[in-house]
Amino acid sequence: MDSDERLRAGLDAAVSGAGSALAAADRLCSACVELLEVDGASISLTLDGTSRGTFGASSALSRRLDGLQFTAGQGPCLDAVSSGSPVLVPDLDDAAELRWPGFTGAVLDAGIRAVFALPVSLSRQRVGALDLYRSRPGPLEGAAMSGGLIAAELAALPLLDLIAEHTALVAGEIAAGDSPDAGTDAWSRLSSLERVEVYQATGMIMGALDVDSVEALVRLRAQAFVRGTTTAELAWDVVDRRVSLDSAEWSDADDSSGPSR
Repeated sequence: MDSDERLRAGLDAAVSGAGSALAAADRLCSACVELLEVDGASISLTLDGTSRGTFGASSALSRRLDGLQFTAGQGPCLDAVSSGSPVLVPDLDDAAELRWPGFTGAVLDAGIRAVFALPVSLSRQRVGALDLYRSRPGPLEGAAMSGGLIAAELAALPLLDLIAEHTALVAGEIAAGDSPDAGTDAWSRLSSLERVEVYQATGMIMGALDVDSVEALVRLRAQAFVRGTTTAELAWDVVDRRVSLDSAEWSDADDSSGPSR
């Protein structure tokens, strides 16, 4: 058995036998850390050019790093999905690396120096990326690169499982006489799994500030950017009412210092 076959066997074993699709994704990310000489891994779900959720992660830090891409609206994951090719950054602290100003600084502050994003596809449709993080600079090469590509391929399996679960859920609702929201399908169910708190907070901001849903999300993301946190973390603070929406800073949150629409 050559090195690629051993890596595939190890990564495949991590996905097999998990209790749920989300557990399989987390286990695959943890296996990447064990087998690919990286310090963290996450699987991002990306639809219509927007990061929709963290499908799996090896640690809380990896999940937070993925959330920063949603907050900033930029990052290697989004570029990997849009291009269909790996985005490999061996040193984020390189002076020539200027692609993601809203993402890079926060990642460096978290102690990460290298990021490698590998697209994940279902039936030729790019639906996300496997992000691999390292605390030291250096390229992803050799067996680690081969293993990363294998892991990105395997990441599609739990996604397929989750789509099947939610397709069955929608079918069950219809059979029971319930009426899912217009346009609801497996993809929209899937895309809301990880960031339901964002949608809840957006609704609260709409009511408090009398703005539409797009503007409310812009203000939430901008405030997270200014505060140096992720959109999901700030959303929980809003939902739990640990943050007041009456302060003037929310009215000014569409300032150009925040992420763009």
